Amino acid sequence: MKIQNETKVNIEEWSPKTKIGQMVKNGEITTIDQILDNGLKILESEIIDILIPNLQIELIEVGQSKGKFGGGKGSIWKQTQKKTKEGSQIKFATYAVVGNRNGYVGIGFGDAKETVPAREKAIRRAKLNIIKIIRGCGSWACDCKEPHSIPFKVKGKSSSVEIELIPAPKGTKLTVEKKCQIILNYAGINDIYSRTNGQTATKFNLVKACFEALKNLAKVKVQENYKQKAGVLSGAIKNE
Repeated sequence: MKIQNETKVNIEEWSPKTKIGQMVKNGEITTIDQILDNGLKILESEIIDILIPNLQIELIEVGQSKGKFGGGKGSIWKQTQKKTKEGSQIKFATYAVVGNRNGYVGIGFGDAKETVPAREKAIRRAKLNIIKIIRGCGSWACDCKEPHSIPFKVKGKSSSVEIELIPAPKGTKLTVEKKCQIILNYAGINDIYSRTNGQTATKFNLVKACFEALKNLAKVKVQENYKQKAGVLSGAIKNE
């Protein structure tokens, strides 16, 4: 479910609580790359709202609601119930994806006794987990040198679920599970193959494994000659 990013930060009225926040407000930091490239930790979601103003938000269907005749359909809420002396305590959990569809994406998990606080918690955590994506044309069947896919194979793991993302030629589109398609779309990746193992029916772990794979992309050092050969790009395409 897509959500309008209604957070509008008035930089004059904002009172940052961290040094990075103060530097953003004072104009010492003007791009998100200045933070991510130096491995600095973001603790205030307002930083993301200011530096990536075109951020888009979506809640992923990770739960299932009961159908009329015993079946079920996908739901953005995973509902759990705990028995206590006072009775049953219900909790709602969800995953939020945020991104600009051009090299930056984040996911966040949120749970609470009510849906609205759970949603807000998930969105805030997703903003704080923003990462910069490495894109390229790493498929042997394509030599366009455009950043439409990823430059090489990469794996991500969460619990029993493991996913491998594989470069695909232009026009392939996202050949991957629908929940992962959302994450890749928000990251700005257009074409990809995938291979999964484990209990992929557990959507929480599948979503997290996909995000871990994207995080692992940034950990690989790419040689300069391969960067030119595969059109490797880190972050945003400047003309978008």
